[in-house]
Amino acid sequence: MRNPFKREKPAPGGRRQRLGVVQRAERLTPEMVRVVFGGEDLADFTVEHADSYVKLIFPLEGVAYDEPFDVAAIRDSRPRTEWPVQRTYTIRSVADGEVTIDFVVHGDEGFAGPWAAGAQPGDTLWIMGPGGAYSPSPEAPWHLLVGDASALPAISASLEHVPAGKVAVAVVEVHGPAEELPLASPGDLRLHWVHRGEPDPEGLVEFLRGLDLPAGAPHAFLHGEADTVRAVRRFARTDLGVPRELLSASGYWRRGRTEEGWREEKRDWNAATESDDATAGV
Repeated sequence: MRNPFKREKPAPGGRRQRLGVVQRAERLTPEMVRVVFGGEDLADFTVEHADSYVKLIFPLEGVAYDEPFDVAAIRDSRPRTEWPVQRTYTIRSVADGEVTIDFVVHGDEGFAGPWAAGAQPGDTLWIMGPGGAYSPSPEAPWHLLVGDASALPAISASLEHVPAGKVAVAVVEVHGPAEELPLASPGDLRLHWVHRGEPDPEGLVEFLRGLDLPAGAPHAFLHGEADTVRAVRRFARTDLGVPRELLSASGYWRRGRTEEGWREEKRDWNAATESDDATAGV
């Protein structure tokens, strides 16, 4: 899947559109593929946050785009049916001019997963970003990180930023033992894998209630399937007393929705979480 387009001009808004060149790819688990990008466009690429992410741009097959390839110009001049597909992915790491991204792969489902499964050195992909907002606070008494396979790259990267001596409780839902990855942290890592075939929001909350958690309100990073995140967010706000300034919670996806469908619903989801806070009086 080689990209025939020439180098681009900077995108508006300060987030450059860059051409990433695949350096290598490996399958970490049956459902996780790691792709390492490099190339001159990424030589000065840096990130500020533990949860930094990029937008990956997939041109549609059969659609001829003008050169230089410019996402903003395409959206301004072409019908929506011809817009490239955009997918959001956490940056696993940045080092020596290389950007590493881990992809969840479910067979031939979607755009990004199948692309990653077939990625070869020399393949190219347009990258926009980075964005991000969360890094573990050194002042927090402890850290709670909860998510599923889609959040595993962000949890992995975030754990590496937990200060030494701070407790980090990580709870990760995956399908089974084959999907587990080695995780490490300078902090006191207490890692719990939960094996489930499908999201179970209330089941995960009950699992969290059964843990022997440290005292005090943690800095909480809660990401993954939207309904599960909402349930865990309620638990964090009401049971653990996590204040807004120590809360990072976002639905990466929603069961039964495409990414485009979930994007259209996300504003309502955000409003619903606000309503949860008002109902609970927090």
